[in-house]
Amino acid sequence: MFERFTEKARRVIFFARYEASQFGTAAIEPEHLLLGLMREDRTLTARFLVRAKDSAESIRKEVEWRAPPLREKISTSVELPLAEETKRVLQYAHEESSRLQHRHIGTEHLLLGLLREERSMAAGILYERGLRLNAVREEVATGNYYPPGTSQISLWAEAISAYGDRLSALAKVMHEQMNNMVTEKANVIGEDIVAKTPDTGTLRVEQPHSNKGLGDHPVLGVERLLAERRASIDGARVGLVCNPASVDHSLRHVADLFKKQSGYKLTTLFGPQHGIRGDVQDNMIESPHAFDQATGLPIYSLYSETREPTESMLKDVDVLVFDMQDVGCRIYTFVYTMANCMRAAKKYGKKMVVCDRPNPIGGVQVAGTVLEAGFESFVGQFPIATRHGMTVGELALMFNEQGSIGCDLEVIKMDGWNRRDWFDETDIPWVMPSPNMPTLDAATVFPGTVHLEGTQMSEGRGTTRPFEIVGAPYLDPDKFSQMLNDYELPGVRFRPVYFLPTFQKHAGQVCGGVQLHVLERDVFEPVIAGVAIVKTAFDLYGEHFKWKEEPYEYVFDKNPFDVIAGTDALRRAVERGDSLADIEQSWRGRLAEFSQLRDRYLLYREA
Repeated sequence: MFERFTEKARRVIFFARYEASQFGTAAIEPEHLLLGLMREDRTLTARFLVRAKDSAESIRKEVEWRAPPLREKISTSVELPLAEETKRVLQYAHEESSRLQHRHIGTEHLLLGLLREERSMAAGILYERGLRLNAVREEVATGNYYPPGTSQISLWAEAISAYGDRLSALAKVMHEQMNNMVTEKANVIGEDIVAKTPDTGTLRVEQPHSNKGLGDHPVLGVERLLAERRASIDGARVGLVCNPASVDHSLRHVADLFKKQSGYKLTTLFGPQHGIRGDVQDNMIESPHAFDQATGLPIYSLYSETREPTESMLKDVDVLVFDMQDVGCRIYTFVYTMANCMRAAKKYGKKMVVCDRPNPIGGVQVAGTVLEAGFESFVGQFPIATRHGMTVGELALMFNEQGSIGCDLEVIKMDGWNRRDWFDETDIPWVMPSPNMPTLDAATVFPGTVHLEGTQMSEGRGTTRPFEIVGAPYLDPDKFSQMLNDYELPGVRFRPVYFLPTFQKHAGQVCGGVQLHVLERDVFEPVIAGVAIVKTAFDLYGEHFKWKEEPYEYVFDKNPFDVIAGTDALRRAVERGDSLADIEQSWRGRLAEFSQLRDRYLLYREA
């Protein structure tokens, strides 16, 4: 239904869902869509609100006044349907887009759709403020609805992130340049330097390191399933959860492998965040359901109106097979897609098979905060460490027991992988598991620099080195890098850089910052490095530094940094000015408890 909708237009609908839940209504009404529009596209709404000498807040209060008395709030996990009036608004938006010969359906078309649903509360509010359908339509047609003082750069950023009708050529060029640069960097291999981990808050079992060389040949779980464990799926109708990184040693995609073999029937495909094709860049951008051209099978998005397979999605499935590449960090949604599939398997009487893959940053070190109760989200459902040191198969066993899921679970182990192996110490080809995870280098620093997603600093999205390059327009790179290097964190140096993000935070603005160069990855602890970056920016640039505004992964009532950290203790420590050593010490106790629990579920030895 939402294939032509821009990212911003989709977000409006997601915000509308949240507004409906806060009003305790049984369906998403046009007035919730209006409130969602004001949340998401302030540029568009400000133009007309300013002209009407009104404010967004006054409109919110009027919706509250006109609406029936507030009922008890509904959990945001409950799926709310679209009211009939809202469905018509979306249909009108589609018609307005076609009428204006636009290729997309954007927030401007949603506004026109709201005006066309004349008997709705939303239309009444807009009409009372002087908005008229024909006048608004004329401005949308000319593109003349930006408020005075809007800069050319902000117009570019808006066009790239939302609707690019007038600047689509620019967006296309920038996108192609980005892809080319990423491709050039995609085969960078990290350093292979082995050293003993000092006492830095990283817990590991110290055993003699093997002297094996590069290119070990672990057999992937999915390769074992199709070659020697066929009894697990023989005679079954199979649903497959996968994405572009779901390949074998020969870079053959598992959907093609499953489709070609006999003895069972592949009936359904499921895709995670970023889409089954990995083409959706940003967080909180949901993917539509579709059909796979290669196999002719339905694709159900598990990052859409639902995060968990529904009964109707599983009607032609007996066994649900999960084959996804994780990155070794709690703050990554794929393992929670796996957990949600396990819940659905339990609920609807299906079998769950998890095909194991390596932890790309090794399965020895664990580090960082352990998620606290009350901070659960789609980037953290269970009390595990930021860097957990486990494979997806091991996590599945832990989630099934500790999370009380209790599904019929079978984990297909790898053969020949040991815990000390980094990804480039195997012969498994690296395929980007998500659009901003282009290299193993990015995965190495990700457990630390992902925390910048909870700030207004750039975590490097829109560059060829996401998560390795970080910064903000107000940073002095030389001063900032010197402060970070003064910490003398093991295994890493911070190099001063300037960079220009092509999209997302600070798009089109020159940023100062640092690039993390991991020189000794076996002693490098990414989480404390990421905390050091946040703390140093807060201490040096308190007047400019800001935490990200809600929501983050659809959590509307918590600071996004807290959602990422899995606790508010880390943010409060930064704000208090606690030392880096004290911050690191603060998570040691729970980290030790997690490490002890984790040992019960490990499937592979440390050679």
